[in-house]
Amino acid sequence: MTRYADIPKPIRSGIVLVDPELGTPQRVIVLQFNPDTLERSLSPQSAGGSGDSGGGGSGNGDRNEALRLKGPAQETWKFTAEIDATDQFEIAAPDGIHPQLAVLEMLVQPTSSQLREASRQSQKGTIEISPIEMPLTLFTWGSKRVMPVRLTELSINESAFDVNLNPIRASLSIGLKVLTVSDLPLGHPGAELYYAHLAQKERLAAAARTAGIGSLGLGSAGIGVGRG
Repeated sequence: MTRYADIPKPIRSGIVLVDPELGTPQRVIVLQFNPDTLERSLSPQSAGGSGDSGGGGSGNGDRNEALRLKGPAQETWKFTAEIDATDQFEIAAPDGIHPQLAVLEMLVQPTSSQLREASRQSQKGTIEISPIEMPLTLFTWGSKRVMPVRLTELSINESAFDVNLNPIRASLSIGLKVLTVSDLPLGHPGAELYYAHLAQKERLAAAARTAGIGSLGLGSAGIGVGRG
């Protein structure tokens, strides 16, 4: 037994592919290394336009809508993932990291059989061919961040190769858009997962320590505003 035997192993971030109809996991993609940084952006869906409609402002928004939201914020994530076959010498890798890259690339394109079937439908004279539905994609960053997403960006920088020109090291820039109930139909498994994701945010917000108005240098009457 080593002196580090009791140290828990770090949880890996990853991607889970889920059957969009049954809601059952089809495949789990574990990132080899957790990204060092995450870039997150939230854009509110404001009901009114920017600015105001008064004589002193430059906008044309409705004053009655200034504090209203049409729906959940649009949230995006960006991070850089690393894949390195040289870090796993004990695992045979005759194709280098081709398989790991291919798994991620298949998140943004249909399979050859799906494309062939769509082509056959077109040749039969089918007037309207439905877009190909991909598996529901979940991004996980620990137990407190499990959310339905769409891959919006995948940029691959291969930086080392073996003697057969198989890539053995790569850096991937990954962009994700969190899918909300504004993007998914009612009852869709992804919509329920988004509700759970939002509820988790609410629980964390409720657990945050609150401060008194005095910490801002204001008295209790300092921000009192009447509506007379």
